Amino acid sequence: MNVTFRQLRVFAEVARQGSVQRAAEALHLTPPAVSMQIREVESQVGLTLFDRSGRRLVLSTAGEYFLVYARRLLGMLKEAEDAMARLTRIESGVLTLGMVSSAKYFLPPLLARFHAEHPAIEVRLRLGNRDQLVALMKANEVDLSVMGRPPRDWPNRAEPFALHPHVLVTAPGHPFMRLDSVAAEALAREPFIVREPTSGTRAALEEYLARYGLQPVFIMEMDSTEAIKQAVMAGMGVSLLSQHTIGLEWRHGLIGMPHVEGLPLMRRWHLVNAAAKVLSPAAEAFRYFILENGETHLAGLFGDRQADGAPLRSDAARPLRSGDRLAS
Repeated sequence: MNVTFRQLRVFAEVARQGSVQRAAEALHLTPPAVSMQIREVESQVGLTLFDRSGRRLVLSTAGEYFLVYARRLLGMLKEAEDAMARLTRIESGVLTLGMVSSAKYFLPPLLARFHAEHPAIEVRLRLGNRDQLVALMKANEVDLSVMGRPPRDWPNRAEPFALHPHVLVTAPGHPFMRLDSVAAEALAREPFIVREPTSGTRAALEEYLARYGLQPVFIMEMDSTEAIKQAVMAGMGVSLLSQHTIGLEWRHGLIGMPHVEGLPLMRRWHLVNAAAKVLSPAAEAFRYFILENGETHLAGLFGDRQADGAPLRSDAARPLRSGDRLAS
C-alpha cells in the first residue's frame, strides 16, 4: 500500500471526529481535500473504511482494524520526530497536552505564559475524562496529561505540582451558609448532584462519605462540572467540587462554599506521561515550566481571600496545615 503519513493523519482525525467537516477544521484543510484523502486511503486498502450513520461517519469493521495500525504508525513517527528533536535540542514542534475538564479553569493562562517563553512550540489540547486521557497516552496521541488522580494500573510517571482542594458547594441561600461550621453528619440529609463514576471528583466524594459513614441520596449524575454548578446554584442540591472550578461564581456571590467538617479534601494536581515515553524537548520544556510555576499560579488565582478582600468562609485555599486531610 502506498499510503502516506499525511493520509493516515487525515483518516485518524476523521475517525476521531466522526465528521469530514470537523476533521477539516481540526486539520486546517478543506472538506473536499479531506474527502479526497479518505477515498485515496480506501482505494489503497481496497476496503470501505467508513459507514454513514445519518450525517455521522462511523468506522466499518475494516476501518476499526485499520485505525489500530494507523495509530501505531503515527505513534512511531512521533517517536522518531522526538528523537531527532532531542539530537538537535531545538525546542520547537508540536506539543500535545491532555487535560481533565477541571483543569480548563487554570491551565489556559499558564499555557499563554508558556507560549510567550517558547513561541516556537505549537501547543494542542485534548480534553477528556481520566480514562480517555489514559487511552490517549497509551496510543501515544498526547505527550503529557494534567489530571488529579493518576492511573494505578498502567506504568506512568506522575509528578504532583500543586494542591487540589475539593469543597462542598451549595446555593448561596442554602441554610448551611448561615452556620459557622457544618457537621459532616448533616450532609446525610442533603440531595447530592454528582459526577460520573470514573471521575476523580466522584472518587473524592465517595472517599469523604465513606470516612464519615454517610449515605446521602444522589439525585442526579452529570458528566459536566459546568452543568453541576448550574444545578447547585438553582437550588437543586449540593455537590463536592474542585475549588479551582468555582472561583468566578464564588467571587460574584452566585455559589456558596460553607465550612464543613473534614473539608477541604486535599488532593493533588499531577502531570502524567507514559513511563516508557522519552519526552521531546518541547514536552520537557513544558514539564519543567509547570513543575516550577503551577503551584504559585494556582495560589495566586485561588488565594484565601475574595477579590473584594473579605475572608473566605471556607479555608479551602489556605496553606496546608497539620491535621488537614490529604487524599491519596
